[in-house]
Parts: sequence; structure tokens; C-alpha cells
Amino acid sequence: MSQAPGHSGGSLLGDKSLEFYRDPVTFCGRRIKKHGSRVFQARLLNKSTLFVCSVQGMKELLCDKSSVFLKDPSDVIHHLYGDNIVTTNGEEACLLRLSLMHLFSGKAIDSCSDYIKRVCECNLRSLSESVEPQSIYTMFKRLGTELALGLFLNVDAEESPELHQQITQLATLHWHGIISAPVNIKVPMWSSGFSTALEAKEKLLKIIHERMLCEQNGFLGKLRCAPFPEKSSASQHLLLFISALIPKALASLLTSFTLALSGPSKECIRSRARRDLEYLTHVLLEVQRLWPPFVGGCRIANEDTTLGSYKVSKGCIAMYVSHAIHRDPDVFDCPEEFEPGRWSERNAGQEDTLCSLGNGQRSCIGSQLNNIILKIACGYLLDNYDWALSPPQQNLEYKWLPVSRPVMPATVSYVRHMGRTATSQQDSPDEQQKKKDQACQGHCNATLL
Repeated sequence: MSQAPGHSGGSLLGDKSLEFYRDPVTFCGRRIKKHGSRVFQARLLNKSTLFVCSVQGMKELLCDKSSVFLKDPSDVIHHLYGDNIVTTNGEEACLLRLSLMHLFSGKAIDSCSDYIKRVCECNLRSLSESVEPQSIYTMFKRLGTELALGLFLNVDAEESPELHQQITQLATLHWHGIISAPVNIKVPMWSSGFSTALEAKEKLLKIIHERMLCEQNGFLGKLRCAPFPEKSSASQHLLLFISALIPKALASLLTSFTLALSGPSKECIRSRARRDLEYLTHVLLEVQRLWPPFVGGCRIANEDTTLGSYKVSKGCIAMYVSHAIHRDPDVFDCPEEFEPGRWSERNAGQEDTLCSLGNGQRSCIGSQLNNIILKIACGYLLDNYDWALSPPQQNLEYKWLPVSRPVMPATVSYVRHMGRTATSQQDSPDEQQKKKDQACQGHCNATLL
């Protein structure tokens, strides 16, 4: 076994954190090309780090060797969110997952659909009436916040606007602790960002405790009855579920969906997605493949081991990079192209090659809920609107941290969808549909080429 290509150095001078966080996509792309390998090493946050940019490497890291590569208990997320399903390891993580699984699957999730539809309609029903174009990331983040607080805390934005606003502001302050230096300093007239985040955390936990005392039904009632190993586990998990992380992830994916299907040239794709739920599923898979909301995730080796054909020392950090993994040419033909059809052809049934929300035993427990929200929100947009960039020429270059979205806020104008174009009455219904399908397929092929 050999060392992975690259150099992780041994001092601050060799640290590549600034270069990585400035542009992780370029950082990885250059090194993949330089080393001729989709697994390489560099120094990140002054730690030896193995970067994993292939589907095979990701599967080994997150699935085959999930008991060897663990969550780092010293990272900033643990300080801000405490012991929960994301930050724990081993048997404790398994027990927490078992305690929560019934709340995020089956009938429990299906019962949320009516509420999700109502909130989506309330937030999206007037888009075509606006004179000004919509700043879509901001709009979708607002939608995601309302859904998270309503589903998990039973705080309705219309019925309790002041409480809703208070929690939203606190969750934003709390989230900013993740992107702040983990230094808890508080002096007269000034507090560090991390200190402010910890204060917001305590205020959020107080609100959560009060909500759990007064709410008997819904998600809160079920969570309170869950067989958690610790008394504080329910509150700690609610802190995670109402964090700004969830609305940001939803806003990222909905923004990328909107941009991918924007304009007259994408009318064929919108039309097909309107009437074919399976095709809409493939569109959303392709959105997640090309524009994963998070750059990836880290694990730490708890023993000397290997990854692929490379040695990994105990204590080494392994970072999987979703953007690069999702463009692995060994798995995805024409990896840079937006091709929903790949999910019914070569990549049919290969959803597990994606890691936008993790993979393996530690994948996001809310992935099913996330998919339901995306399908309802995107379905509503498709059924009611056509849309295009406004103004037509915009800088759509992406930034990838803390979540993926355009560097400059993208703005879109919506017009009410008027239904399919009328066809000649001389054709039978079957012939009309056949002509539509042929025209649509031809247009799609031209667009993709």
C-alpha cells in the first residue's frame, strides 16, 4: 500500500484551508488533474486530510468502513448542536437513529403532505402577480423556514408571526457560529460570533422546552414519547431540526431546480415533468447530482486503515466532496451535462451513487421528507407557472459554501402557465399525444446537445 498522492505537510505554512474554502470546486479539480487520481491528500485546518472525489471511494468511506471512519467529536457542529444523531458515533448513533426512524418514514411523513402543500401554495401562489422579479434563493429560504418551524415546532407563521420571527432570527445567529472562529469571547460592547451563537442556542433551547411542555400532538408529542437514551435528547434534536441548515439546503436545491428549468429553451423539460412524475424524480436527482447543497462531509479514522489502495493513518481526516463525486466519469457519462434521462438509462437504480445528503448508515434521516417537500414545491411551480431569468443575462457562477447557490442573487420572473398548446382537432387524442411526445423529445435532444 502506498501514500495517497499530494502532500499534507507538517506545519501551518503547508495549510490549504484558505484555498479550499475560497473555491472547493477549483481546489479539487486542479489536484485531480495534477495527480491523475480522484483521491489525494492535502493539509486542511492544519490537519492531514484525505480528499475523496470518486463514487467508489465515497462508498468505501461512508458504507463499507463506516465503523472505521467516524464523525469527529471535536468539530464545531458538536459544540453548537450537542449530542444528536449527526454528531455521535457507534452504538449511541444507532440507538438515536432507531428512536427517530418512525418519525421520518412511512405514515408519519405522509401525514405531513397536506401541511406542506398548504404552505407551498401560501408562499408561491402570487408569483406571477409581482411586478418585480423574484430573488429566488431568499424566497425559497423563507419557504423552508416556515416548513421547518411548522412541521417540527408547530409554530405557524400566520398564527404566531412574532414567535416565528424570533425563532428565525435566533436560528440564524446560531447557524453563524458554524462559520465563525470557535472562540467564546464576550466583553463589554462586543461578543465573538461563536459566543453570540452559544447565547442563541440557550434561548432556542428555552423556547423548545416551552413548546414541548404545551404541545401534546403532532411531531412534538411523538418526539417526546420517543425512547431516547438521555432526557435532553429530544430538545437537542429539535435544535438540529429547526436550525437554519434545513431551510438553506431546501433553498439551495429549489434554486438550482428553478435555474436548470428556466427559460423558453427548457419548456419541453418543464412540460414533460408536469405530466410525468417519474421524469420529475429524475430531474430532481440530476439537480442534486450537479448542484448538491453541501460541499461534502468529514470523517476521522479511528485506527490505521486503507481507502482504496492508499494507507490512512489513525487520526487522519477523510473528506468526501460531493460536487466531485457526482461528476465521476467512471459512473456518469458526460458528467457536466444536465441529463435527467441518465436515471432511466445507464444510471437507472443507482441513486446510491449520490451523497448530497450523505450515504450509508449515516445518511440524512430526513431524506424522505426532503424528497416529498421538493416534489410538492416543484410540482406546484410546474403546474402553475412558466419562468425565465429576469434580466435574461445574469452571472450564474456558483459559490459552494456554506451551501451551493449563485454568487450573485439570481432573479426570476414567473408567468401563469396556461396549459398545453392546442393541437389540430383532425388528429385523434392518441395521435395528438404522439406528436407532442415526438416534438418534445426532439426539442429535449437538441437542448441537451
